[in-house]
Amino acid sequence: MNTDETDVRRRKFLTAAAAGVGGIGLAATAIPFMESMSPSEAAKAAGAPVEVNISRLEPGMLVTVEWRGKPVWLLHRTEQMLDLLNKHDDQLVDPESLASQQPVYAKNATRSIRPEYLVVIGICTHLGCIPLYRPEVGATDLGADWPGGFYCPCHGSKFDLAGRVVKNVPAPRNLEIPPHEFVSDTRLLIGKDSQSG
Repeated sequence: MNTDETDVRRRKFLTAAAAGVGGIGLAATAIPFMESMSPSEAAKAAGAPVEVNISRLEPGMLVTVEWRGKPVWLLHRTEQMLDLLNKHDDQLVDPESLASQQPVYAKNATRSIRPEYLVVIGICTHLGCIPLYRPEVGATDLGADWPGGFYCPCHGSKFDLAGRVVKNVPAPRNLEIPPHEFVSDTRLLIGKDSQSG
């Protein structure tokens, strides 16, 4: 056997061995790197849907839950509140919610799946302040034409009981409606809906 053949075989063997070890090293480095790009369990939990029991939510009552780090208001509207919703469209910037952020199934006069329940993100669309729940109609500090709703004390933005913005205030658009669905008569799931696909 000649030494040139032996040297070629050795070189091929060493090249293949080095390539194999390098490939294993690359995989050992790439797998943890790729896994580090996946969201953590805490991040998954923060973005996960939130299920809420609404069985104790009395008419006129507002509760706040957290979803994705944001306050989400659940308002059980009374018949009187619902009757007021169509009586002040001339005071609203976007009464039909054409330019607003909401799922298609909430693009209606009540901005909801079930008229009596409003599910809305409680963050002012002006600068991100948290408005106050002010359901009293004609509150003297908000004006005789105040239809009841939400008032942002930071810069004076006003929203009605469907989260629609009143004209001549700093907020540019209606409050955002998050994706949601009723999983039963007493359970609401915020952050997911089967109607949008």
